[in-house]
Amino acid sequence: MVKSSDITPKFALAGCGYWGRNLARVLSGKKLLGAIIDPAPEAAALARQYGVMHQTELPPILGRDDFTGCVIATPAETHYALARDALWAGKDVFVEKPIALEVADAEELAALALARGRILMVGHLLQYHPAFLRLKQMVNEGDIGQLRYVYSNRLNMGKLRREENVLWSFAPHDLSMILALAGEAPEKVWATGQGFLNKRIADTTMTHMEFRSGLNAHIYVSWLHPIKEQRLVVVGDRGMLLFDDAQPWQGKLMHYRHAVEWKDGMPVATKDDGAPVPLEETEPLGAEIDHFVQCIAARATPRTDANEAIRVLRVLNAAQESIEKSETVMFDAKSHRLPAAKYFVHETAAVDDDVSIGAGTRIWHFSHILGNSRIGENCVFGQNCSVGPDVVIGNGCKFQNNVSVYKGVTLEDDVFCGPSMVFTNVLTPRAHIERKDEFSKTLVRRGASIGANATIICGNEIGAYAMIGAGAVVTGQVPAHALMIGSPARRVGWVSRSGERLGDDLICPRTGERYAEGPDGLRLLEENQRAPKKARTK
Repeated sequence: MVKSSDITPKFALAGCGYWGRNLARVLSGKKLLGAIIDPAPEAAALARQYGVMHQTELPPILGRDDFTGCVIATPAETHYALARDALWAGKDVFVEKPIALEVADAEELAALALARGRILMVGHLLQYHPAFLRLKQMVNEGDIGQLRYVYSNRLNMGKLRREENVLWSFAPHDLSMILALAGEAPEKVWATGQGFLNKRIADTTMTHMEFRSGLNAHIYVSWLHPIKEQRLVVVGDRGMLLFDDAQPWQGKLMHYRHAVEWKDGMPVATKDDGAPVPLEETEPLGAEIDHFVQCIAARATPRTDANEAIRVLRVLNAAQESIEKSETVMFDAKSHRLPAAKYFVHETAAVDDDVSIGAGTRIWHFSHILGNSRIGENCVFGQNCSVGPDVVIGNGCKFQNNVSVYKGVTLEDDVFCGPSMVFTNVLTPRAHIERKDEFSKTLVRRGASIGANATIICGNEIGAYAMIGAGAVVTGQVPAHALMIGSPARRVGWVSRSGERLGDDLICPRTGERYAEGPDGLRLLEENQRAPKKARTK
């Protein structure tokens, strides 16, 4: 087994709140921490304590090759945007639960990680707890017979939230465990919740689930409880298991061989005092980080990957809907399509199953979107375009007629593809040789433009805001803001974000933006370094 000591990744930790500080401690102890990202004043002190870099924002770190990945422990509403930016930048990502607040956002992250070849792991901590791992093993080995009922209590006093209710704060841990034990999604979800401190934010919720197999489960969570209680009870037809995380290690997992016998037509309970199950005393958070590092080293799928997190998120959304509507939600576990979307598909166009399309996107005549493709908001596809399968396209991209985006190609936001331009995904194609396992990845960065009839040879990266001239053949890496023409394409100048060709002063004649050369092309200087208005002439 690969250990975290066998490789030397370096992570940027975004967020140093309550849980972020725990992550900082563990990452530092394993010599994995390279930076702490948080604008709070205490973040700088924490970075000094661990002898690492401090930044107030994540983007400066994303451009550095010496950082292997990002660990995200910020408020839940920021998880999607930060994880998306990190994946776009080619980083492996560990993001705390929940992966996102919307299923569509979580699905986009999963597809983006797949397209970019990145590891995306979600912090469902208790799936790395030695007690739960042993409990799950005992269930799988039939030690308590067939599962009948599972319930959990996660109760405490404090850790109140203003931005999320207790369902979203506490219940993901228990949902993750219950779904792992069930091996299936529920058919019905019914939940209630009450807000006492703030009527809009539930302080206590009860969620009940029914499964096709006959299993039932419930989760009770509250942050208005006099004592801390973290219990998972698993009931089988030949015994019970109790995982009580508040107990010392020798009592965290108990095996009860309770039985029910029928005598004279009446059920009679035979009680058992219970036996502790021996466990290895390992900090779950440390084991979780070790697993992340092992997955990075082996390029392996994490135990709690994006797909596992999406299953949890779907049930959370169903429970939230049940609370709001005061009714049972029939859970469609097989549905992977977005709800009725606010996008347009022409009647002659085709969209396969398992496709995500953002609001405002328009897909015109005879175009085809193939399976497992993820398309952002406000994109436009002209006539006879083909996308996919397994393609990720950002927001605001525009495709003129007759453009095909094949598997292996990823486009960030605001990319323009001129009519009949060509992406390839195999370097040496032959009609009589199957080479789907040889697809090379191509990445087009934010704001780049590709002219009519240009060809992008696979395996290359088009830098942000680069401009590829009509008919050019790109055979290598293209720097940010480069102006490329010819076959093979060569750089003949620089262009600004607004598409204007830059002179020797590297000042945009349209906006006055000032640029400077760097190792990966041009970079935009800060706002206060813009040229004065008198320089804005052609």
